[in-house]
Amino acid sequence: MPDNWGSRMNITKEEVEHVAKLARLALKAEEIDQFSQQLSDILTYAGKLNELNTNDVEPTSHVLPVKNIMREDKVSGSIEREKALINAPDRTEEFFRVPKVIENA
Repeated sequence: MPDNWGSRMNITKEEVEHVAKLARLALKAEEIDQFSQQLSDILTYAGKLNELNTNDVEPTSHVLPVKNIMREDKVSGSIEREKALINAPDRTEEFFRVPKVIENA
């Protein structure tokens, strides 16, 4: 782990702009400033966890004991085709019609 995790973590405006570009978000200058400050605050706060002594803490995946709470699978009938298609925005006689997403090579 980096030594500076307990200290101030700064997210630069350039990093915010880069992530916004990757996410295809158009941010205003004041939003970039705001997000830079907020993300820096979040990382600084999370970095305080490194100040805790966790030597005697056993690793866990959940803080509470977890058991499988899924119900048993039961075989049942399918929904009628007309009920399934009743609110379809576009359909043929028996199927949902969706836009083409794969182009011919």
